[in-house]
Amino acid sequence: MCVCVCAGMRSVVLVFFLSAMAAVVQGSCPHVCSCSAGVVDCSNRALTTATLPSSFPASTTELLLNENHLTALPTGLLDALPALRRVALHGNSWACDCAILYLRGWMLKRGSDPSMRNVSCSSPAHLRGRLIVYLPEQELLDSCRYWLCNLALASQISLLVFIGVQALLLASVIFFLRRFERLTEEAQRTAAESFTAEENADHNSEYVMLKDRSM
Repeated sequence: MCVCVCAGMRSVVLVFFLSAMAAVVQGSCPHVCSCSAGVVDCSNRALTTATLPSSFPASTTELLLNENHLTALPTGLLDALPALRRVALHGNSWACDCAILYLRGWMLKRGSDPSMRNVSCSSPAHLRGRLIVYLPEQELLDSCRYWLCNLALASQISLLVFIGVQALLLASVIFFLRRFERLTEEAQRTAAESFTAEENADHNSEYVMLKDRSM
């Protein structure tokens, strides 16, 4: 009986501990932001898409991301905030390409939220100043295709440069091998000529010595 009670208490303590840890993780305020009464203020922090916190407290009702250097939001970032009522997104360098599709879709779900009317594109040049929420999806998809074409072109150019460098290296190796072969042949020929000259000199010396003796 005591063993069962102890085991039950341990289970309750474990569940309580895990619940508390989960609450701490979900309710923690990102260190680059300030949090108060459901308002998470990350404005004017010089944040980029790479340095933006990956999560926010689940109890967030107002999220201020304005006046930063954001170009896009990670997919799903705002979906985990069920209590969210307002998001400030103005004053960022939004790049209206493939990466902006998530933000555009999320803004469309918000309907007539007035805070969405001042969120506009900073790039590319032909979309600068356009409101993200009103951008046609096909126009963004077309920008994705251009981006993929540019990536493919850059990959092909890089491959050609790599092949060119490899060809130059191979030609250099062949050149030095042939030069080394010629130098080796010249060295062998010089050694052979020197050896032949020494043999001739020895024969001449022997002939002179024999001639002197005969005289």
